[in-house]
Amino acid sequence: MIEVICNDRLGKKIKVKCLPTDTIGDFKKILSLQIGTEYDKLVLKKGYMIFKNHITLEDYEIHDGMSLELYYS
Repeated sequence: MIEVICNDRLGKKIKVKCLPTDTIGDFKKILSLQIGTEYDKLVLKKGYMIFKNHITLEDYEIHDGMSLELYYS
């Protein structure tokens, strides 16, 4: 299990526990349950790179304690 921090830049920092083998789509579903927003309206970024739903966290080299930017579409 790893813990990833999502910052929505509106004052919320959400900690999400997941597996490195989860896809970004799975991660968004877990995150949406915690914040109460539909998962298809969430956009995860790191810098200028937008993460795609079908790629796993370990393929993006997302590890324990890493912080991602959360945006709403």
